[in-house]
Amino acid sequence: MSGSLYFRQLLSGRDFARDDAWARRMANFVYAVGDRDAGVAVLVDPAYAPLELVELVGADGLTVVGAVATHYHADHVGGTFAGVRLAGVVELLDALDVPVHVQCEEVEWITRGTGLDASALTAHASGERVEVGGVSIGLVHTPGHTPGSQCLMVEGRLVTGDTLFLEGCGRTDLPGSDPDEMYVTLHERLAAIADDALVYAGHDYSTVAFAPLGEVRATNPVLASVTADEWRAAFAP
Repeated sequence: MSGSLYFRQLLSGRDFARDDAWARRMANFVYAVGDRDAGVAVLVDPAYAPLELVELVGADGLTVVGAVATHYHADHVGGTFAGVRLAGVVELLDALDVPVHVQCEEVEWITRGTGLDASALTAHASGERVEVGGVSIGLVHTPGHTPGSQCLMVEGRLVTGDTLFLEGCGRTDLPGSDPDEMYVTLHERLAAIADDALVYAGHDYSTVAFAPLGEVRATNPVLASVTADEWRAAFAP
């Protein structure tokens, strides 16, 4: 961390929700991003144990003032998954009156999956920003895994949710997925981001917790320079 930026990566089943078998199995990363000087932070994809996450941030001396959802899946925002109800933004809002920042295209999917009313969500367009104290988080609409998937840019860090992993990318055979949009996201929408940006994904699927985007571009096959037809043949279901 530099300056007043607060950036913390937390792994489900290890750093929180340790007794939750689903949290351990799914290996989700949750991120806390904020301003240490102002004492405020937002939680990115607060699933499984949102109030425990609030306590962890509180132990660092910061108050949770919002949440950001990268996409609607229950292992990121709560809801029913494989017949099991996972805690998430509903339980967070039961305890705190804070905004939940999402892309416009994801509102209907999050309301359907969680039961929240749309009025509980703060909808954004791509390129808008969320201000947390003096820290500014850029929101990048990256459809493909879901219609309203988004990545977050904050001071040289790219939080990718399930859009891009260090090895591979999010599935495109789920409700709302679109392999053609995923190709455009990976090869065009993320193309302007510098190689030295550090990629922080939504799951612990690699031997390292983060990596420079340039390294990911050089080693991740989903980012190889191919045509859309070649990409679909290799990676689309």
